Amino acid sequence: MRVHVLQHVPFEGLGSIATWLGARKAVVSHTRFFESASLPDPTTVDLVIALGGPMSVNDERELPWLVAEKAFVRSCIEGNKPVLGICLGAQLIASALGARVYPNPQKEIGWLPIEAVPTSEGAFVFPPVVPVFHWHGETFDLPPDAVRLAQSLGCENQAFQVGRQVMGLQFHLETTPTAADAILTHCRHELVDGPYIQAEAVIRSVPSSTYHRVNALMAEVLDYLARDVG
Repeated sequence: MRVHVLQHVPFEGLGSIATWLGARKAVVSHTRFFESASLPDPTTVDLVIALGGPMSVNDERELPWLVAEKAFVRSCIEGNKPVLGICLGAQLIASALGARVYPNPQKEIGWLPIEAVPTSEGAFVFPPVVPVFHWHGETFDLPPDAVRLAQSLGCENQAFQVGRQVMGLQFHLETTPTAADAILTHCRHELVDGPYIQAEAVIRSVPSSTYHRVNALMAEVLDYLARDVG
Protein backbone atom coordinates (compact mmCIF):
# COMPACT_ATOMS: atom_id res chain seq x y z
CA MET A 1 0.00 0.00 0.00
CA ARG A 2 1.40 3.37 -1.09
CA VAL A 3 0.12 6.16 1.13
CA HIS A 4 0.73 9.86 0.60
CA VAL A 5 0.30 12.26 3.53
CA LEU A 6 -0.45 15.96 3.11
CA GLN A 7 0.91 17.71 6.21
CA HIS A 8 0.42 21.44 6.73
CA VAL A 9 2.24 22.24 9.99
CA PRO A 10 4.86 20.33 11.97
CA PHE A 11 2.69 20.03 15.09
CA GLU A 12 -0.26 18.27 13.39
CA GLY A 13 0.98 14.84 12.37
CA LEU A 14 -0.36 11.35 11.88
CA GLY A 15 -0.92 10.50 15.53
CA SER A 16 -2.44 7.03 15.85
CA ILE A 17 -2.64 6.69 12.05
CA ALA A 18 1.09 5.93 12.11
CA THR A 19 0.36 2.74 14.04
CA TRP A 20 -2.25 1.67 11.49
CA LEU A 21 0.16 2.32 8.62
CA GLY A 22 2.98 0.46 10.34
CA ALA A 23 0.81 -2.60 10.97
CA ARG A 24 0.06 -2.77 7.24
CA LYS A 25 3.69 -2.18 6.22
CA ALA A 26 2.55 0.76 4.13
CA VAL A 27 5.05 2.71 2.04
CA VAL A 28 4.46 6.26 3.25
CA SER A 29 5.46 9.46 1.45
CA HIS A 30 4.79 13.04 2.51
CA THR A 31 4.23 16.49 1.17
CA ARG A 32 5.16 18.77 4.07
CA PHE A 33 3.97 22.14 2.83
CA PHE A 34 6.00 23.98 5.49
CA GLU A 35 9.10 22.56 3.75
CA SER A 36 8.16 21.92 0.13
CA ALA A 37 4.97 21.96 -1.94
CA SER A 38 6.08 19.15 -4.26
CA LEU A 39 3.26 16.70 -4.97
CA PRO A 40 3.45 13.22 -6.51
CA ASP A 41 1.70 11.88 -9.59
CA PRO A 42 -1.75 10.80 -8.33
CA THR A 43 -1.42 7.51 -10.20
CA THR A 44 1.53 6.52 -7.99
CA VAL A 45 -0.42 6.48 -4.70
CA ASP A 46 -3.08 4.15 -3.31
CA LEU A 47 -4.40 6.25 -0.42
CA VAL A 48 -4.22 9.96 0.41
CA ILE A 49 -4.47 11.37 3.94
CA ALA A 50 -4.85 15.15 4.27
CA LEU A 51 -4.12 16.34 7.82
CA GLY A 52 -5.17 19.43 9.73
CA GLY A 53 -3.67 22.88 10.12
CA PRO A 54 -4.50 26.36 11.41
CA MET A 55 -4.77 28.00 7.99
CA SER A 56 -7.93 28.35 5.90
CA VAL A 57 -8.46 26.68 2.54
CA ASN A 58 -9.45 30.17 1.38
CA ASP A 59 -5.93 31.53 1.98
CA GLU A 60 -4.81 30.90 -1.60
CA ARG A 61 -3.31 34.38 -2.02
CA GLU A 62 -1.09 33.99 1.03
CA LEU A 63 -0.50 30.25 0.51
CA PRO A 64 -0.55 29.62 -3.25
CA TRP A 65 0.28 25.93 -2.80
CA LEU A 66 -3.33 25.47 -1.72
CA VAL A 67 -4.36 25.71 -5.37
CA ALA A 68 -2.11 22.82 -6.37
CA GLU A 69 -3.09 20.83 -3.29
CA LYS A 70 -6.79 21.09 -4.10
CA ALA A 71 -6.10 20.08 -7.69
CA PHE A 72 -4.14 17.06 -6.43
CA VAL A 73 -6.96 16.02 -4.10
CA ARG A 74 -9.51 16.44 -6.88
CA SER A 75 -7.38 14.36 -9.28
CA CYS A 76 -7.06 11.58 -6.71
CA ILE A 77 -10.80 11.54 -6.14
CA GLU A 78 -11.48 11.50 -9.87
CA GLY A 79 -9.00 8.63 -10.16
CA ASN A 80 -10.99 6.62 -7.60
CA LYS A 81 -8.24 6.78 -4.98
CA PRO A 82 -9.33 6.57 -1.33
CA VAL A 83 -8.96 10.01 0.26
CA LEU A 84 -9.30 10.87 3.95
CA GLY A 85 -9.42 14.48 5.08
CA ILE A 86 -9.09 15.50 8.73
CA CYS A 87 -10.21 18.97 9.90
CA LEU A 88 -8.45 21.25 7.38
CA GLY A 89 -8.16 18.14 5.19
CA ALA A 90 -11.95 17.72 5.20
CA GLN A 91 -12.34 21.37 4.26
CA LEU A 92 -9.83 20.83 1.43
CA ILE A 93 -11.90 17.96 0.04
CA ALA A 94 -15.06 20.06 0.26
CA SER A 95 -13.39 23.01 -1.48
CA ALA A 96 -11.76 20.81 -4.12
CA LEU A 97 -15.20 19.45 -4.98
CA GLY A 98 -16.75 22.91 -5.29
CA ALA A 99 -18.32 23.40 -1.86
CA ARG A 100 -18.08 26.58 0.17
CA VAL A 101 -15.80 26.77 3.25
CA TYR A 102 -16.48 29.56 5.73
CA PRO A 103 -16.29 30.51 9.44
CA ASN A 104 -18.53 28.47 11.70
CA PRO A 105 -20.73 30.54 14.05
CA GLN A 106 -18.85 28.97 16.96
CA LYS A 107 -15.38 27.52 17.33
CA GLU A 108 -15.18 23.97 18.65
CA ILE A 109 -12.11 23.14 20.73
CA GLY A 110 -11.80 20.19 23.07
CA TRP A 111 -13.46 16.84 23.71
CA LEU A 112 -17.03 17.33 22.55
CA PRO A 113 -19.61 14.80 21.35
CA ILE A 114 -20.70 14.12 17.80
CA GLU A 115 -23.90 12.33 16.84
CA ALA A 116 -24.24 9.87 13.99
CA VAL A 117 -26.66 10.74 11.19
CA PRO A 118 -28.70 7.91 9.60
CA THR A 119 -27.21 7.14 6.20
CA SER A 120 -27.79 4.99 3.18
CA GLU A 121 -26.80 1.34 3.13
CA GLY A 122 -23.09 0.83 2.62
CA ALA A 123 -22.02 4.15 4.13
CA PHE A 124 -19.71 4.27 7.14
CA VAL A 125 -21.62 4.25 10.44
CA PHE A 126 -20.38 6.21 13.45
CA PRO A 127 -21.43 5.36 17.02
CA PRO A 128 -24.72 7.05 18.00
CA VAL A 129 -22.84 9.50 20.26
CA VAL A 130 -19.10 9.66 20.86
CA PRO A 131 -16.80 12.35 22.31
CA VAL A 132 -14.05 13.30 19.86
CA PHE A 133 -11.27 15.87 19.76
CA HIS A 134 -12.07 19.15 17.98
CA TRP A 135 -9.97 22.16 17.07
CA HIS A 136 -11.62 24.17 14.31
CA GLY A 137 -13.21 27.51 13.59
CA GLU A 138 -14.45 26.94 10.05
CA THR A 139 -17.03 24.69 8.49
CA PHE A 140 -18.21 23.80 5.00
CA ASP A 141 -21.23 23.05 2.87
CA LEU A 142 -21.52 19.43 1.80
CA PRO A 143 -19.96 18.79 -1.62
CA PRO A 144 -22.21 17.53 -4.43
CA ASP A 145 -23.29 13.90 -3.90
CA ALA A 146 -21.90 13.86 -0.36
CA VAL A 147 -23.68 12.11 2.49
CA ARG A 148 -23.57 13.60 5.98
CA LEU A 149 -22.34 11.04 8.52
CA ALA A 150 -22.19 13.03 11.76
CA GLN A 151 -23.23 16.31 13.33
CA SER A 152 -22.90 18.18 16.61
CA LEU A 153 -24.69 20.96 18.47
CA GLY A 154 -22.00 23.40 17.43
CA CYS A 155 -21.47 22.33 13.82
CA GLU A 156 -23.92 20.63 11.48
CA ASN A 157 -21.43 19.06 9.06
CA GLN A 158 -19.01 17.06 11.21
CA ALA A 159 -18.34 14.19 8.80
CA PHE A 160 -19.25 13.36 5.24
CA GLN A 161 -18.65 10.69 2.65
CA VAL A 162 -18.52 10.91 -1.15
CA GLY A 163 -18.97 7.57 -2.85
CA ARG A 164 -17.31 4.66 -1.07
CA GLN A 165 -13.73 5.97 -0.98
CA VAL A 166 -13.75 9.60 0.15
CA MET A 167 -14.39 10.83 3.69
CA GLY A 168 -13.99 14.15 5.45
CA LEU A 169 -13.85 14.45 9.24
CA GLN A 170 -14.08 17.86 10.87
CA PHE A 171 -12.67 16.34 14.09
CA HIS A 172 -9.55 14.41 15.07
CA LEU A 173 -9.81 10.68 15.73
CA GLU A 174 -6.04 10.28 15.39
CA THR A 175 -5.30 12.35 18.49
CA THR A 176 -2.93 10.87 21.05
CA PRO A 177 -1.82 12.51 24.33
CA THR A 178 1.35 13.64 22.54
CA ALA A 179 -0.66 15.08 19.63
CA ALA A 180 -3.01 16.90 21.99
CA ASP A 181 -0.07 18.37 23.87
CA ALA A 182 1.48 19.61 20.61
CA ILE A 183 -1.59 21.49 19.43
CA LEU A 184 -2.20 22.89 22.91
CA THR A 185 1.39 24.11 23.04
CA HIS A 186 1.16 25.88 19.67
CA CYS A 187 -2.46 27.06 19.70
CA ARG A 188 -3.47 27.66 23.32
CA HIS A 189 -4.07 31.34 22.46
CA GLU A 190 -7.32 30.15 20.87
CA LEU A 191 -8.65 28.92 24.22
CA VAL A 192 -10.96 31.86 24.83
CA ASP A 193 -14.43 31.84 26.39
CA GLY A 194 -16.99 30.14 24.18
CA PRO A 195 -19.85 27.65 24.45
CA TYR A 196 -17.85 24.95 22.67
CA ILE A 197 -14.33 25.78 23.85
CA GLN A 198 -12.93 23.83 26.78
CA ALA A 199 -10.23 24.98 29.16
CA GLU A 200 -6.78 23.46 28.77
CA ALA A 201 -7.09 21.62 32.08
CA VAL A 202 -10.32 19.99 30.92
CA ILE A 203 -8.79 18.95 27.59
CA ARG A 204 -5.80 17.41 29.36
CA SER A 205 -7.93 15.60 31.95
CA VAL A 206 -9.51 12.99 29.68
CA PRO A 207 -8.60 9.38 30.55
CA SER A 208 -6.51 7.15 28.31
CA SER A 209 -9.66 5.17 27.48
CA THR A 210 -11.01 8.19 25.58
CA TYR A 211 -7.93 8.25 23.36
CA HIS A 212 -8.12 4.49 22.85
CA ARG A 213 -11.74 4.74 21.76
CA VAL A 214 -11.19 7.45 19.14
CA ASN A 215 -8.01 5.79 17.87
CA ALA A 216 -9.90 2.52 17.41
CA LEU A 217 -12.59 4.44 15.51
CA MET A 218 -9.87 6.01 13.35
CA ALA A 219 -8.65 2.51 12.47
CA GLU A 220 -12.20 1.52 11.52
CA VAL A 221 -12.45 4.52 9.19
CA LEU A 222 -9.14 3.67 7.54
CA ASP A 223 -10.08 -0.01 7.19
CA TYR A 224 -13.32 1.08 5.51
CA LEU A 225 -11.64 3.45 3.06
CA ALA A 226 -8.74 1.13 2.22
CA ARG A 227 -10.69 -2.14 2.05
CA ASP A 228 -10.00 -2.56 -1.67
CA VAL A 229 -6.38 -1.40 -1.55
CA GLY A 230 -3.76 -4.12 -1.87
